[in-house]
Amino acid sequence: MIFIKDIWKSFGKKEVLRGLSLQVPVGETLVVMGRSGCGKSLLLKMIAGLLRPDRGEIFYDGQGLNNLHWKDMNRIRNKIGFLFQSAALFDFMTVSENVGFMLSQHAKMSRLEIEKVVAEKLSLVDLSGTELLKPAELSGGMRKRVGLARAIASDPDLILYDEPTTGLDPITCVEINNLINDLHETLEVTSIVVTHDIDSAFSVATRMAMIHQGRTIIDGTPDEIMDSTDPNVHEFVSQASVTNRYDVMV
Repeated sequence: MIFIKDIWKSFGKKEVLRGLSLQVPVGETLVVMGRSGCGKSLLLKMIAGLLRPDRGEIFYDGQGLNNLHWKDMNRIRNKIGFLFQSAALFDFMTVSENVGFMLSQHAKMSRLEIEKVVAEKLSLVDLSGTELLKPAELSGGMRKRVGLARAIASDPDLILYDEPTTGLDPITCVEINNLINDLHETLEVTSIVVTHDIDSAFSVATRMAMIHQGRTIIDGTPDEIMDSTDPNVHEFVSQASVTNRYDVMV
């Protein structure tokens, strides 16, 4: 579904991505790992068309994104759900209005049709009955789930998760990981999860990749990542002490 070919991105004199290449097959949950500031979230924004690479190309379902007209890019964005790190909810809107926001802006649907979709998506993330609440009345985990309900409101083919468990307590992290897995199976979507939380990574990934110094240094199954002899991969993975949890999980 996603083919990333030799992309470069700098901000001023700082090179963040330096020839990164990556493929995301249809139906996979790809976890992208790496240290803070390595360009993980930047990569998601470029896949969503919010930023463009300085060099290189990104293809979505065979369509190059770099030079698309904004109308064509919007058509592709409608197929992509994006869960932002902070959930990025509108504080002045209710839960229902947040979840249905993109539908009200871009879909030719009646208010009752949007409300039906909102109720359906909130049910999928276990938040039925919260439609009239404001974000300030929700816990951090609930706000993430509202953000996820909004991300799936348009029935996307691809979901992008930017640090979905950051700032959450361990129990809520497990709940979010389980929800990602449930949605992957229920909606049959392709997913890209950006995280530096290794426990979370091994809980949701069908494939994993790691960015180091602006490039992909490994791309493989969770087993291949665990068995890697690359010192950068080994150091990163070993710090999270996931081996026992992963052995239990599989």
